[in-house]
Amino acid sequence: MKTNEAPLDFLKSLGDIKNISASTGNILPNGDNLFINTHIHLPPNFSAFESVEQAVNLAAEQGIKILGVGNYYDFSVYRNFAQAALGKGIFPLFNTEIIALEKDLQEKGIRVNDPGNPGKYYVCGKGITKFFNQTDKAKRLLDIIRKNDSERMRLMTEKLAKHFADFGIETGLDDKAIIELIINRHKCSPESVVPQERHLALAFQQKFFKKVDLEKRKNKLSEILNTLIKSKPDDPIGIQNEIRSNLMKTGKPCYVPETFVSLAQAKELILELGGIPCYPVVADCTDPLCEYEATPEILIENLKHNNYSIVEFITVRNSPEVLKEYVIAIRDAGIAVLAGTEHNTLDMLTIEPVCSDGKAIPKDIIEIFTEGAMVVAAHQYLSANGKCGFVDENGLANPDYEDAEERIKAFKKIGEAVLHKYFSNNKAEILTNG
Repeated sequence: MKTNEAPLDFLKSLGDIKNISASTGNILPNGDNLFINTHIHLPPNFSAFESVEQAVNLAAEQGIKILGVGNYYDFSVYRNFAQAALGKGIFPLFNTEIIALEKDLQEKGIRVNDPGNPGKYYVCGKGITKFFNQTDKAKRLLDIIRKNDSERMRLMTEKLAKHFADFGIETGLDDKAIIELIINRHKCSPESVVPQERHLALAFQQKFFKKVDLEKRKNKLSEILNTLIKSKPDDPIGIQNEIRSNLMKTGKPCYVPETFVSLAQAKELILELGGIPCYPVVADCTDPLCEYEATPEILIENLKHNNYSIVEFITVRNSPEVLKEYVIAIRDAGIAVLAGTEHNTLDMLTIEPVCSDGKAIPKDIIEIFTEGAMVVAAHQYLSANGKCGFVDENGLANPDYEDAEERIKAFKKIGEAVLHKYFSNNKAEILTNG
């Protein structure tokens, strides 16, 4: 990929559907491993990675063949991501993630996929293709979200700075300083930065560590947080989590209410970006399970009511047993399934998805996750080439197929052909340039 090429040009260069449909052969290594990750976050989103290149290099070292990025609200790093992925022979998937609120569910106390906040709703967009040439409607919705989030982070930073100062810790932090820290860490433009709670927690933890000697940290931070801290005083990630939990969450001293778009607006934005609305399942990452997902049957009913055709698991949250129960039921209901890791904390997990406690994903579930990735690859290819993808511009199922099962199988086949053509071209380019 040349530096002046758009991120999706590689899909257009593969040729028309008839050309790629002639491509056949094995595209992924055989075995018990999942060589696919459809959900990571890249900086300047809060991320385990320092740079796009680090993420892609680690993915290549770990044998990942398909890698999806799902950043919040800014896509300027997607060009670098595409270049890095193509350079390493990895197929890039372009996605996004949006936070919404369903007020009726909030009023009823129904938790969706945020275990701590009834009605709060994470939704992903998979295979987006209109992120560089956005429609006016997409720009308007993104502007609303960015302004709401930026104002909340500004107010929360003010509250945190005052709270620390009240206990004798002058941090000198404000919203501009937070943005500057992100820019310096990731060498990114100011326009690409949307601060998140974790950015604030990191900044205040770093200031606290500089101001307070190791042997005094536990007592001082316990005083500031009004609770006995559980983390070791030299554990930055643990302290960041303590700051978030005890100062920034609902009912805590520095909390600022969130202003969200509705689920309808979130899905509208995803469709305006050319993607597939995707529901992120949390399942047994919380106990008790969220009411919206209390059983596979209840979840499937809710998915169908909201017209979802694909879901995603961050599998490190789930036991193999519960993951298998939910994935098989969802796939049997005619809904495709994906797997990712997020990497939205500083914990450097393996890029290949695994279950909780590092346990392996069951082999039959790996096959379902692989199929889901083929579906998104096919959608992204077709949409980038001006064709109807897995869903149309209104979020309805592609009308060329009689039912969900036929559509999933057809898109798996198209995805396999797209990937075979891509990997063949990529290998030939490496040999030519090597």
